[in-house]
Amino acid sequence: MAGSARASEEGLIARYFAPLAGPGAHGLRDDAATLTPTPGHDLVLTTDAVVAGIHYFAEDPPASIARKALGVNLSDIAAKGAVPRGFLLTLALPDDWTEAWLDGFAAGLGAAAAEAGCPLLGGDTVRSGGPALISVSLFGEVPTGAIVRRTTARVGDRICVTGTIGDAALGLRLRLEPAAPWVAGLDPALQAELADRYLHPRPRLAAAPAVRRYASAAMDVSDGLAGDLAKMLGAGRGARVAAAALPLSDAARRACAAEPALIDAVLTGGDDYEILCTVAPENVAAFQAEAAAAGLTVSAIGTVTSGDGPPRFEMRDGAERVFAAGSFSHF
Repeated sequence: MAGSARASEEGLIARYFAPLAGPGAHGLRDDAATLTPTPGHDLVLTTDAVVAGIHYFAEDPPASIARKALGVNLSDIAAKGAVPRGFLLTLALPDDWTEAWLDGFAAGLGAAAAEAGCPLLGGDTVRSGGPALISVSLFGEVPTGAIVRRTTARVGDRICVTGTIGDAALGLRLRLEPAAPWVAGLDPALQAELADRYLHPRPRLAAAPAVRRYASAAMDVSDGLAGDLAKMLGAGRGARVAAAALPLSDAARRACAAEPALIDAVLTGGDDYEILCTVAPENVAAFQAEAAAAGLTVSAIGTVTSGDGPPRFEMRDGAERVFAAGSFSHF
């Protein structure tokens, strides 16, 4: 806050973050928290960081930045078939931070945490000496032994994905190239939809029980469908994916119709935060029905095959494509 002394770390914690603390956090007045899993359950742990200028724009609304920081971790938990229990926050602030920014960040964080039923348990607030860095370590739980791993797909399984893909990548393109010809073909509501998907991940927590019940392998789509599918399959398995089966929103469909080359961004751009999983063919209908009952769509887009090599995408024009650089690189 220009022209006035900044609060101490203890003051910031008491003002902005202690109100978000859950049971076991002791009001954030201790150096550690406690978390007891539900009897008969395993804890599931994940952590992801977002950095200004890399994962989000520094000028983004602070509430949106907070929702993204928490949402990308909630997405990992959902893909394991788990439910969230709480999280730790490390907030490394740049030299020019303001209490107005922190107030908006805490408000967004609190809203996202309440919506997910995932309270703050502790963390650390420091000066970064560079851009802002926000790291969340999130704790979830699943019934003992029921976690859905990433690399356990079986040959013959159907490849499924929740929701729609490509919207966030197109939202980023729209932001970077607002005068691109394909943008002109989208009405303001569709442009806003794409922009919102980039700003605000929608972790598919409602799908977790169905994923746990039916999926043989699962992960979230964070770095791009093509690359994340390759990671999930690993060595000794491949995939055939039908482009015609890809779940595209109306906005993405119109954008790709106007500029067909955008399909590359749809398949490799990332930030979808949908659940990608494999399901035995005889269970696909039941999986889709249970997801639908939870308010989510699930599309079967391909099949796991034997052999090595990247996933093969059968395009609408009959051509077959692979994507060498199938996902976002963090380095």
